[in-house]
Amino acid sequence: MTEVNNLHSLLHNMVNGTDGETVSVGDLLEAVGRRSYGPLLLLLGSIAISPLGIIPGANWLISLVTLLIALQILVGLNYPWVPRLLLSYEFSREHLLKGVASSERYARMIDRYLKPRLIFLTRAPFVQLVALICIGAVLVSFPLGFVPFGPFLPGLTVLVFGLAIASRDGLLLILACALLAASVWLLMHLWSRISQSELMGSVMSLFSGA
Repeated sequence: MTEVNNLHSLLHNMVNGTDGETVSVGDLLEAVGRRSYGPLLLLLGSIAISPLGIIPGANWLISLVTLLIALQILVGLNYPWVPRLLLSYEFSREHLLKGVASSERYARMIDRYLKPRLIFLTRAPFVQLVALICIGAVLVSFPLGFVPFGPFLPGLTVLVFGLAIASRDGLLLILACALLAASVWLLMHLWSRISQSELMGSVMSLFSGA
């Protein structure tokens, strides 16, 4: 397997490092390198915004794994650990292949702009800030999971963070912060709309009763 330092190498390892009719979370982590945080976050973010995200429960599972990984970065563990129960979660390899096929063209376009820069932002203590923002993205993604395509922005945030760490591109960390801000704004906007709808419903019920 090749070292995962961009999107193309991630997709290559996901396909060539797995086989069979089904693929487990553990298989994917082994394929991209489960002892490195950058590739793991990159993998989790890729799954979150891919067609695999439409599988029932997939977004919450990916969010939970991402939360565990981010917490371990925050406390300074050298190598990530994922519970065996989560590693055993399986899905059809056909879904994986379709997701990779639809992503390859965009991966090559994005990879052209990647390069090591502002490298100090991808190291401690800034990497702990990365973990905090990833945790924020995951917490935002849980309520947005009830909205169609709601988890896309938080998932994209995690993907960009993972890509930044794997490619040592600090500029991407700044972009990821902007994506997290957009995710929070989306959640607040949706919450405001829901609150207004509930208020209008209460007012209508009051007038109807009168």
